[in-house]
Amino acid sequence: MRYQIAAWAVVGLAVAGCWALYAFASRPPAMTPGDPIMTLVEFTCPVVLICVYFNVGVSLYASLIANAATYALFGLMVETLRRRLHHEQ
Repeated sequence: MRYQIAAWAVVGLAVAGCWALYAFASRPPAMTPGDPIMTLVEFTCPVVLICVYFNVGVSLYASLIANAATYALFGLMVETLRRRLHHEQ
C-alpha cells in the first residue's frame, strides 16, 4: 500500500509541476482569477483554491509539496476504502 500512496503523491507533484510549467510558458496575464482555466487549476491543485480564497501567496516549492501531500492523503483514503471494499467481497 505504501507504493500506491507514493504513486498518488508523485501524481500530485506532477500535476502541480505541469501547471507551473504552463504558467511560466504562457503569456504574462496567464492564470488570473478571470481566466477560465483557473477552474481546472483550482480543482486539480487544492492549495491554489485555498490561496485564492484567503488571498495569500505561496511559493512554487510550497505549492508543489502541498499538492503532493494532498494527493497522498487522498490516495490514502482511496486505497483504504478500496482495500476495505475488496476485503468484504
